[in-house]
Amino acid sequence: MEDNYRKKMVLGQDGNALVQLVVINAVLFAILKLVYVVYMVNNLSDAAYENNVLSWFFVPGSLDKLSTRPWTILTFMFSDGHVFRFIGNMVWLWGFGYILQDLTGNRKLIPIYLYGGIAGAVFFLICYAVFPRLHAQAGLVDLAGANASVIAIAIATTTVAPDYRIFPMINGGIPLWILTVVYLLINFSTISHSDTGAYIANLSGAGAGFLFIYRLRKGHDGSIWINRFFDWCNDLFNPDKKKRTRSPKDEFYYKVSGTQPFKKIPNVTQQRIDEILDKINQQGYRFLTDEEKEILKRAADEEEL
Repeated sequence: MEDNYRKKMVLGQDGNALVQLVVINAVLFAILKLVYVVYMVNNLSDAAYENNVLSWFFVPGSLDKLSTRPWTILTFMFSDGHVFRFIGNMVWLWGFGYILQDLTGNRKLIPIYLYGGIAGAVFFLICYAVFPRLHAQAGLVDLAGANASVIAIAIATTTVAPDYRIFPMINGGIPLWILTVVYLLINFSTISHSDTGAYIANLSGAGAGFLFIYRLRKGHDGSIWINRFFDWCNDLFNPDKKKRTRSPKDEFYYKVSGTQPFKKIPNVTQQRIDEILDKINQQGYRFLTDEEKEILKRAADEEEL
């Protein structure tokens, strides 16, 4: 049942967080490039395009300028002006995001992406506001791209399962932590030595990804309030959506046996199976109780019969 469920998480499926992130990034990148083409056709300069368009999506290094465009703390992580950086980020996002979704479910990916980007923006702004040498350049720099968010996902995925094997056909597989080291080396080596803000943002994103998993293991799930907000927005724009109510009568029944007259046997109903699959989607298979795993096993056995 678990294998059959995971096969359903494919391109175009409703609620696939990884696809949603890639699509949002791709659409906004295409829109920005289309606007750039319009500027070039009208013989407008690159500086005009950057000042009139990109500056309203990228996080500025100056707090004064940020006060006029506070939404950039969110928009910058979905906006990019460099083609190769954008393509690289999407490839790594897909690779690490797919593994993270497989390990923890479908409702951790977007929160980690947001936490990584926000952490990168906040520390980027703090450093340019606090350190005198950087403060002098604050009006000339900005922060753009999904680097901090993707690094957060990469570190979170590696923290969850550093020995997760990829490419199993190569001598039993390559541990995930090796791929992460390669990714970090490539990422930081492509940053200009003068771009201190990018280093700060990426390191902050990595810290956010690690902290999220660390707190999750301590029982503090930082994705809950974000997912509740998304669910609230979804219900707000779908007023006709029917809420499913649970009935204990539909979920369980009691069966009397000769040796254990009061043994409770969970009833394998389609509703119960759907709820367990939803839990796998949201939290991951490892969060299932023994009873829920037994229900999936019984359902699989019944299908074979």
